[in-house]
Amino acid sequence: ALQEALSGALELPADVHVVGEPVSLVSVEYDGNTRRGLVGHVRRSDGGEYRVALVDVQMRAKAAGFLHFAAYCKWLGAEATGSEGTAVSGANSRAHKVGEDDIDITKPIELVVVSVKARAARCRLLASERVITFRARSLHRIVAGQIATVKPVKQWRYAGHPYLSGEIVATRVDAAALGLTPLELYAFGEWDPSEEYWGEEDEPMADWAKPIIARGPRPLFEMEQVLPGSDPESYDTDPILEANDLKDSGDAGGAQDVLAKMLESDLRCLDAHAHLGNLLFSSSAAWALPHYEVGVRIGELSLGDGFDGVLSWGLIDNRPFLRCMSGYGLCLWRLDRWREAESVFERILWMNPSDNQGIRFLLPEVRARQPWTEEDY
Repeated sequence: ALQEALSGALELPADVHVVGEPVSLVSVEYDGNTRRGLVGHVRRSDGGEYRVALVDVQMRAKAAGFLHFAAYCKWLGAEATGSEGTAVSGANSRAHKVGEDDIDITKPIELVVVSVKARAARCRLLASERVITFRARSLHRIVAGQIATVKPVKQWRYAGHPYLSGEIVATRVDAAALGLTPLELYAFGEWDPSEEYWGEEDEPMADWAKPIIARGPRPLFEMEQVLPGSDPESYDTDPILEANDLKDSGDAGGAQDVLAKMLESDLRCLDAHAHLGNLLFSSSAAWALPHYEVGVRIGELSLGDGFDGVLSWGLIDNRPFLRCMSGYGLCLWRLDRWREAESVFERILWMNPSDNQGIRFLLPEVRARQPWTEEDY
């Protein structure tokens, strides 16, 4: 009965992992061995096939039939652990690779850009976890977290890894389409404007602060921070600090590679998006802007529509999102996109009224439509 239910619920063949190895689950079988239970018939990318106890299969929590699979594991006294959008086996799992039948090179293809290096971009097919390396004459138009529409030219494999060459015909930012698990928001009680310092009593109240004070107390939150490659027990393993050290020593390319590797591990690393934007900000606002925007849009997945809470700078895990917001607003200002910049700055002040970033000093210039200068950075 369990075999029939699972076979009907799962969409086979399905991408799964066994001890971190990406395989395809071809079928669910029962050979009569009650101690072993159900068996998974799996196939490797090289065509090799074998059978394993189904309870040893690691499946994405978003996969069709996962609840049936989890119920079966629970019935056995085991636990099917996992998270949305990632393999159950976690960071040690290798990603599934694009197969020959996954792409029709006669038609445009949408790729989620996972990381970008000098000559190639690591991507995955939209609405899939399958990865491929994309090559083009120029990659300066794309950044990690964007969705690129590509006109394919050639598809091939080298050393077992799939490659695709082609022309980028369009890019867009659509965080909701990336299939990411929103970052957690942790409640930290209430923020009360009466406990903030708003200036001396004989000073007039700033216009930007009046509606914030009038709104009264609001819920306070801290946003989850994802930092691949870091060790909470050792500050020496912080990749962001490593990237900053490389940048300060003049090795901007090395810093970019460190940040790209972090995003390849998890696109939700907002600080990597912010620091990639920082690397480009002085040379080109147009190049820096999409890095910041991707970070903003991924962070907004956690906020939902009509978010009215406070993300205080004092809660340090909020800082990556606030850095992305600030960088995004500055780029909009530099590009004379006045209304958008004004809206972003007003929103930052609403979310972080203590304004540790000094946005209150920039907003009047934006409202007056004064051009950005280097003194404003």
